[in-house]
Amino acid sequence: QLQASGGGAVQPGGSLRLSCTASGLKMDYYAVGWWRQPPGKDREGVSCISSAGNPTWYADSVKGRFTISRENVKNIPWLQMNRLKPEDTGVYFCYYRALSGASYWGQGTLVTVSS
Repeated sequence: QLQASGGGAVQPGGSLRLSCTASGLKMDYYAVGWWRQPPGKDREGVSCISSAGNPTWYADSVKGRFTISRENVKNIPWLQMNRLKPEDTGVYFCYYRALSGASYWGQGTLVTVSS
């Protein structure tokens, strides 16, 4: 139901902006977040934003470099990733989470940071 996009290969210090499209879900009613799975490692939470747009949460490893936002009118969340590091490499997934705790996610997008 969800499809992340915007990934690619960049050099360290570069930027990417990820977005996510959803079919059959109205983003207004959900908190939205991103998690990633580095190669050979467990998945880890990256960032999330409440349905109202505030508050937001960031993993310590991305604070100050990543910015999460959402455009409810367009039903699109964004993850702006700046000053990317090799350790940011991984498959990034977006998810929607309802107040009930039910979560939805789908296909991820690959981010590769390498010189």
